Amino acid sequence: MNGMQRAAFAALVLSAGHATTAQQVPDMDFAPTVERPQYAAGSGPSVAIDAAHRNFHTAEGGYAPFAKLLRADGFTVVSNDEPFAPAPLADIDVLIIANAMHEQSKDDWAPLPSYSAFADSEIAAVERWVREGGSLLLIADHMPLAGHAEAFAAAFGIRFQNGFAFDSARNGRIAFRRAEGSLAATAIANGRTAAERVDSVTTFTGQAFRLDPGLEAEPLLIFAEGYQLFLPTVAFEFSEQTPRISAANLLQGATVRHGRGRIAVFGEAAMFSAQLAGPDRRPMGMNAPDARENYRFALNVMHWLSGAL
Repeated sequence: MNGMQRAAFAALVLSAGHATTAQQVPDMDFAPTVERPQYAAGSGPSVAIDAAHRNFHTAEGGYAPFAKLLRADGFTVVSNDEPFAPAPLADIDVLIIANAMHEQSKDDWAPLPSYSAFADSEIAAVERWVREGGSLLLIADHMPLAGHAEAFAAAFGIRFQNGFAFDSARNGRIAFRRAEGSLAATAIANGRTAAERVDSVTTFTGQAFRLDPGLEAEPLLIFAEGYQLFLPTVAFEFSEQTPRISAANLLQGATVRHGRGRIAVFGEAAMFSAQLAGPDRRPMGMNAPDARENYRFALNVMHWLSGAL
């Protein structure tokens, strides 16, 4: 597999301890019914999905089904094609950044160290924008994507861990369930009505993160005992000598209040996508049979960010 292919292959499938990657394309037939849109068509808050930082998930690419879902709920969705700065941010209500990459990974996943995808001035601009009332959905997947967003997240007291999160069988497909306490019973999981309630969310590998003490924050997705975070030097290369730590009680989803603004942060990106993976075009993301509540969770997250929830 050449470098350009690896940059477009983000799904990690584990079977019998072996890792393989598979090509992904957006599932444009995915169209869950939004029976009661939050906003009249095209009148909702402005949502900008970042495409200026070599992102794999953009409004026209991996997150096209997500953008379609948000438009069905009445949000106005556009692409952000320029570096972050105060003037363009002023026109945005909700900024979505998913799997930003540094140039070092544009042709292949780069080994450690993972450099920041964002200039210091961009981090400062977004931090101030959120502090003054902006809403941010920040998503960074497994290594090296977590590393490329590490400095950005740290500006908000969020500490990304640049690795791969697995269960005890080295499986990256993870179900967070209300009944088990791994899906926290927050306003986002509860929704406003029984129809908006979410009891299970499925993610697809990703990383784990922690929050600085003292933040005004709520965990959403919490790793249970038995989960581990593998910390390889090169992405997708594992051995018995690969360093690993317990992921128990680390997070894969949380909300943070920052000044007057709001942040929802996740350590896995496919959960908000709808993709077809591999030659057999397996559903992965919101379209997967075991992730049927993911789309409702995604809408609840966006409603919290927009202030409707």
